[in-house]
Order: sequence, then C-alpha cells, then structure tokens
Amino acid sequence: MSSLVLVRHGKNLWNLENRFTGWTDVSLSKEGEKEAKLAAKILLEKNIKIDFAYSSIFRRAFDTGKIILERSNNETVIEKDWRLNERHYGNLQGLNKAETASRYGNDQLLKWRRSFKKKASKT
Repeated sequence: MSSLVLVRHGKNLWNLENRFTGWTDVSLSKEGEKEAKLAAKILLEKNIKIDFAYSSIFRRAFDTGKIILERSNNETVIEKDWRLNERHYGNLQGLNKAETASRYGNDQLLKWRRSFKKKASKT
C-alpha cells in the first residue's frame, strides 16, 4: 500500500523573530534542523520509504526535505515547484506579527491572513 506523507518545513529564522515569512527565502533555524532530523527518525521507525519528494522553491522547505532524505540514506531527488510555496503575505512579509496585530487589531489581521481576497494595506 502506498502512503502520502506531508511534512511542513522546520522552524526558520523569522519564526524565531515572530515575523511573517511568506515568499521571503529564510533559512532553517538550528531548531528547524533538529525538527527535520526528528521527522526523518520517525519516518525510519515507521519504515516509510520515500519514492518521490517535492518542495516549494524556498530553502527552508528544500533543506527540510534534504535532511530527511539524507538521514534516511535515500538518494531521491527533490523536485522544486513554486506551486507548493506558502502564501504570499504581501505588505505583511517581514513584519512582526505581534506589532502588526497591535497596530491594526487582531480581527483585521485575521482577515488578511485567512482570506483569499483581502490584501494588507501598505504599512
């Protein structure tokens, strides 16, 4: 039986600063690298073999996959596709989440973050 395994990238440097990342290409933090190694360990323990690997174009996602595959002694090539990129946050990218919520209010921030149509105003 085949399985589909989805793994979110490990924590990145902007996660540590509580910033909106979106399409900004931010590296994994040390904690994010540890999370990827733990994911590899779990997949190995469950005897899950990876035949195909896909990633967004961002290094945080690619590096997470690379760590998992290397730890699994797996030579599968990761295919990057921009359609797997996380949401583009527009004017929110790079901003501190708490400061943005304080400035615009939690309700407005949720509208921007969860809507497919609402766009953040220029800050």
